Amino acid sequence: MTPAPPAAPLIFDGHNDLLLRLWRAAPGTRDRLWLEGDGRGHLDLPRMRAGGFGGGFFAIYVPSPTPRGVDFDALMDNPPYDLALPEPIEAPAAQPVALAMAGILKRMERVSNGAFRLCVTAAEVEDCLARGVVAGIMHMEGAEAIGPDLDALHLFHSMGLRSLGPVWSRPTIFGHGVPFRFPGDPDTGEGLSDLGKALVRACGELRILVDLSHLNAKGFDDVAAVSDAPLIATHSCAHAVSASTRNLTDRQLAMIAERDGMVGLNFATSFLRPDGRRGADIGWEPILRHLDHLIGRLGEDRVGFGSDFDGAMVPEGITDVAGLPALRLALARHGYDQALIAKLCNGNWLRALRATLGK
Repeated sequence: MTPAPPAAPLIFDGHNDLLLRLWRAAPGTRDRLWLEGDGRGHLDLPRMRAGGFGGGFFAIYVPSPTPRGVDFDALMDNPPYDLALPEPIEAPAAQPVALAMAGILKRMERVSNGAFRLCVTAAEVEDCLARGVVAGIMHMEGAEAIGPDLDALHLFHSMGLRSLGPVWSRPTIFGHGVPFRFPGDPDTGEGLSDLGKALVRACGELRILVDLSHLNAKGFDDVAAVSDAPLIATHSCAHAVSASTRNLTDRQLAMIAERDGMVGLNFATSFLRPDGRRGADIGWEPILRHLDHLIGRLGEDRVGFGSDFDGAMVPEGITDVAGLPALRLALARHGYDQALIAKLCNGNWLRALRATLGK
């Protein structure tokens, strides 16, 4: 009999958009979608347990209106493409959405009967992994909800915010993100504003991790200059393998390695595939090529996973969080030993969290 794919070691994940999916659902259905699932999307508590998902960063993301008559998915299925970025969203419009998502995350903890915990330190994450409790870190993808006086940063920190990306691609008062373009380079324009640099300094004082994913090249460099923390991209891939603007160049990877940082490999097919398309029929080879490249540039201690579950199309070999055992099996068949697999699954993220959030 062929052995079942392994559900261990537990995978700690750098990024998911479950909160957005729950926020879009009818309020009376959210508990059921979280606790039982409905077979849709990528994440719910039963499938997390089935896949050996130990926890991760749960993103608060304020979506932009979708322009009428524009099919972004179809455009990304047919490279080359260069998608226009949405207009900025101001804090008064963003804050109610962000607060609602923070509330959903808090409720997920309350209704889980001990199966899920919102964590604010590395030690709490490690304890959850040891006990089989799903660990959650509150992340903000795009800082529109903070506002220019930064006061809201302290409010969200008190709620549990421990990771923040200054931008989600569209511009903010803090800086500029990369457009969705293939082929393309992340060096696309201006970097952080003075407010953005102040935001990074404030995050350092509060021990909030600053996420480099979605920032353009100049913004990446500005974070490196302003912050003395490890440089971390929670959900990114290698530009040398797939020439998307969203992927990290070897120059950026060298800076992350020098600062003892971390990259979580994004499962989004449009960032994995060398041809830039979205199709899920890619097999394991692109994922393994990216991992080999990242490990070659960063070393074995600075690479993990940042799935983008519930925010992107993922390879058909994974499909959803219950498919993570197949990923572990593919890593072993590729020749990664158990020590490296354990680092990729959660050990490297724990090391990075100790260095950023504190023990």
